[in-house]
Amino acid sequence: MKREETIDFHIKAAWHGIARMYNQQALNYEGTMSIGYALLNIPSEEGAAAMKIGPMMGLEPRSLTRLLNSMEEKGLIYREVDKNDKRSVKVYLTKEGKKMKEKSRETVLRFNEAVREQISEQKLNVFFDVVKNINQIIEKNSIYEKVTV
Repeated sequence: MKREETIDFHIKAAWHGIARMYNQQALNYEGTMSIGYALLNIPSEEGAAAMKIGPMMGLEPRSLTRLLNSMEEKGLIYREVDKNDKRSVKVYLTKEGKKMKEKSRETVLRFNEAVREQISEQKLNVFFDVVKNINQIIEKNSIYEKVTV
């Protein structure tokens, strides 16, 4: 089977194209796609528990720590110990973080508008359904049955 015939090749190629596009856009604001995505996952007023941001983004704890440190250095977030649970740290957006979150939001919306202008609602619904089904297949975790030797 040629790589162009595999499902994962097309998903990965599309995602890399989207990531490149978002990173090019983020450079205009001295950011990255990861920073924009993190900002979009932090509620503007109430903040978010640091340990909950990683799973939302699919990041390992080390990667999340590096990302949050970078965002803090750029003045986009600040961290505070949770008043209710001293073991937990909450992440809040600064004024600058809120501005960049809005730019990230506009960037994502513009991409979605461009796609919706070019691809019919019917085709997008089929796409969403197929991606949902692929995720269900992956979640079942029975693709590769354990082989005992």
